[in-house]
Amino acid sequence: MSTRDGIEPAYHRLLQASRQAKIVLLHPESRLRSLLVARLLCDESAKVYYYALDLDDSNLFNLVICLTDALSKQHKTFGRHINLLPEATLRDPARHLQTIVSAFVKELSETALGEFFLVLDEFDRADQADDIHRFIERLSHHLPERCAIVLNGRSLPRLPWQAMMAKRQGLILRDDQLVMRQFYQRPNPADASIKILSLGPGFVFLNDQLVDEWEGHLPRLLLFFVLEHPEVTRNHVCRTFWPELDADQAVNVFHVTKRRLHKALGVDILAHDGAYYRVNPEVACYLDTQDFVERLLACRHGAAPASIDQWQRIARLYRGPFLHSHDDAWIVERREAYRLAYIEALMQSAEHWIGEGKHELALMTLGKAIEADYAQEILHRRALQLYHHLGRRAEAVAHYQALEAWAKANDKPLSAATQEMVQRIVS
Repeated sequence: MSTRDGIEPAYHRLLQASRQAKIVLLHPESRLRSLLVARLLCDESAKVYYYALDLDDSNLFNLVICLTDALSKQHKTFGRHINLLPEATLRDPARHLQTIVSAFVKELSETALGEFFLVLDEFDRADQADDIHRFIERLSHHLPERCAIVLNGRSLPRLPWQAMMAKRQGLILRDDQLVMRQFYQRPNPADASIKILSLGPGFVFLNDQLVDEWEGHLPRLLLFFVLEHPEVTRNHVCRTFWPELDADQAVNVFHVTKRRLHKALGVDILAHDGAYYRVNPEVACYLDTQDFVERLLACRHGAAPASIDQWQRIARLYRGPFLHSHDDAWIVERREAYRLAYIEALMQSAEHWIGEGKHELALMTLGKAIEADYAQEILHRRALQLYHHLGRRAEAVAHYQALEAWAKANDKPLSAATQEMVQRIVS
């Protein structure tokens, strides 16, 4: 296939991906990635804002200042929220990241009518800028529904793509194909000697034996943290685990923790190339979250319709909330992503059972989803519909009363849609 013949299918795939995720990465190995950016810029039907990172964009302060200036030339009102932030706020993103993100989201929300793209080209110039990567990751949680960010560069950004895919926040495009396996170029052999199960309490098995000698919890958590990223800098690890220590102290504790991790597994599980740490590619590992997300993407985007067996397999891989005995900020973020994907699998399974006329199975499946996230009213409404369909009015009322009591206790008023459904059931 010629380049000309290949660009249109790839461009169609890019447009499709931008409606399915907030952040779309043009994979560094894509032959057509720069041509796709040019095709997007030349599309008169697409609203596009463009910025190519400069060599000076080595930290979030410089990026926000330069990006705001560039976009203000493309949209005259862009920058009025960012420019109101004190310089001290911009220069200390670790402390004020959410403030910066909120201001930037306001700018984007007021930028254009309808769907639009923000293209960040030459993104590899931010390779070592942890604060920029954290900024993009946090943006993915808050971007306006009609905005998609397209990243293009010569290297894989150090974002937690696996969790972002689970939450429908990120996709990776290699020419006209979505990357649905080995997101960090790590195989995931089921027969690997090291098995890592982070969905649940967080277990590590070596030759089918549970590893329980860690000399503290930090070596184990360090392993899980690195597994969630393509690669990490030492500074990123230190700021995540020991923010209260000065730089030298944090580095010392990091090296002690790393040695304990290697001792626990009997192998140098972390590889270092001078700038980054990653899971050693020569050590075969099985990771349940990778299996979970690969199967999830196959169901969402596979060529063949997903079967009930596939959705149930995804649900079975979820043995519990991600590292549920820990509440570090990064763990809580990953936990939400995987939990939402688990609920998606249960919802798909429940809809299958409804289509098969197996309403009791559907109710039982919905019950698992409600247990995983009681606050999602859409799950309760679907259960109420099923109770009503089965003529079990008393159980529907009891279910609603329990939900109403929970909402009152948690100061979360129920939506009009839920209240209207109950009125139809009891009337």
